[in-house]
Amino acid sequence: MRVGVIGAGAIGGTIAGLLARAGHEVQVVARGEQLAALSDTGLRLTGGWGDFTVRVDAVEALTISPDIAFLTTKAQDAAVALRANSELLTGIPVVVVQNGLEAITTAKRAAPRSDIVGGLALYAASYLSPGTITITTTGPTFLGGPVLPALYASKILGAVMPVELTDNFEGAQWTKLVVNHVNGLSAATGLSVQEVIGDRQLRAIMTETMREAVRVARAADIEFAPLQGLSQSRLTAFARVPTVIAQLLPLLMKRRMGSRPNPGSTLQSIRRGQPTEIDYLNGAVVRRGEALGVPAPVSAELVSMVHEVERAEEFLPVASVIERMKGPLAR
Repeated sequence: MRVGVIGAGAIGGTIAGLLARAGHEVQVVARGEQLAALSDTGLRLTGGWGDFTVRVDAVEALTISPDIAFLTTKAQDAAVALRANSELLTGIPVVVVQNGLEAITTAKRAAPRSDIVGGLALYAASYLSPGTITITTTGPTFLGGPVLPALYASKILGAVMPVELTDNFEGAQWTKLVVNHVNGLSAATGLSVQEVIGDRQLRAIMTETMREAVRVARAADIEFAPLQGLSQSRLTAFARVPTVIAQLLPLLMKRRMGSRPNPGSTLQSIRRGQPTEIDYLNGAVVRRGEALGVPAPVSAELVSMVHEVERAEEFLPVASVIERMKGPLAR
């Protein structure tokens, strides 16, 4: 089967590598050093789903009309990437595997003649050097959208990794958004997610950003979809209990990650000198909260910190992060 993968970062590289190993004809849209590495030495996957190298057809834009395509760029690059390849995506399922809340809306506008399926990756993968993807934690991909295209996508992707279908994709996006709040402090400090959670004061900050996301979602009448052990009832309780008890959630997430350091996707972008998705993670909570009259001051400060790191190309000292968060935490 012909498969197009638009975006060759951690998630796209994982999907491309596993499907190529399964025998599919995979064309990968990449750029820069990643494009050169894929063309020269192939795509190497290591970690949770095995260690292997495959050859893929690496290109700057699709040259074939695939039977199915996966869009795995960062959220801010999605619209441009889809428009650049839209002619060859007409009439086929396009699985948009992205963080944040805007993936489906953006994709439908940019590729109106494609069948858009939403995807959420619940595995953790790192792309820190060209041509190599490391899967640090295995897990499923959640799919949602029109029934037949979603089933078609699940049959193909489900042959190489765990896949779960959901009829509440918006609720799944919000649950994943809560999970993605492990990213921001790693990006601000340069520490792994496990190191952040292991620090008592940073863990308290992370917990509050997650609680802000739950409060905003509740104000928007979102029904959280169950994933990674989280559910509507558990997240509702998480937002209500004292902070010291709520911190058990990130501690549980740390245990599930295992011992292999997880840098988080936002920190990976900074290490590669690329813009991050922070505006689509914590920033999404801030914007939605403003519209609903629900403040999210800790997330707002964290967005500012990450943009500061992007500009200065220098991580913030942990002590500075903790001091700057005292005001937002007190609000």
